[in-house]
Amino acid sequence: MTSPTAPGAPIRVLIADDQDMVRTGFRFFLDAQPDITVVAEAADGEEAVALARTLRPDVCLLDIRMPKLDGLAATRLLAGPDVADPMRVVVVTTFDLDEYVYGALRGGACGFLLKDSGPTLLAEAVRAAAAGDALVSPSVTVRLLKHLTRAPRQAAPVRTAAPAEPLTDRELDVVRLVALGRTNAEIAAGLYVSLSTVKTHLSSVQLKLHARNRVEIAAWAWQHGHARPAS
Repeated sequence: MTSPTAPGAPIRVLIADDQDMVRTGFRFFLDAQPDITVVAEAADGEEAVALARTLRPDVCLLDIRMPKLDGLAATRLLAGPDVADPMRVVVVTTFDLDEYVYGALRGGACGFLLKDSGPTLLAEAVRAAAAGDALVSPSVTVRLLKHLTRAPRQAAPVRTAAPAEPLTDRELDVVRLVALGRTNAEIAAGLYVSLSTVKTHLSSVQLKLHARNRVEIAAWAWQHGHARPAS
């Protein structure tokens, strides 16, 4: 995957949505952020993929329902497991459906937001994606993880094998928080450790679990009893 955005450099964003007003609203807000700049807009999935491959933005914001090529298919082309140099994709949609959330993250997206999440969370999702982190709308996080553990046959199977090496107590602490949808910064604050320490633990966990991303780490945690749903 493309390296995280260099410190101090603006985060370059591509917006893809078939509604002019949505693109205009996203651009207006994101361009007003001191650390984010919108470099391109697309009105359909095919245009989004072509522009993304040409411009290589740091983050692609993709709607689910677009003409010519939908957001899930575009996500797989830009960030899927078969892509040699995957990009960072955040899916932003009106449709709060489990199959969309599941399909987006399984297709390689590193974030999933509802359009009514608000501009602040949108900017946070862009920043998290650019930093190599992930953000999912809080309203769907726990339900998503339940869905991942309940319906593995709907996409590539969730890895459930025992880890190559046992996870340490601290690694399990990190895994539990990942399973609850916490970002790296929130994990660091919750465990009173540095951000770099969290990233080191996550790298070790990924190797031990043979997990491609934090979604698979979270699914493993839920399937093996290392996380509990919110009450």
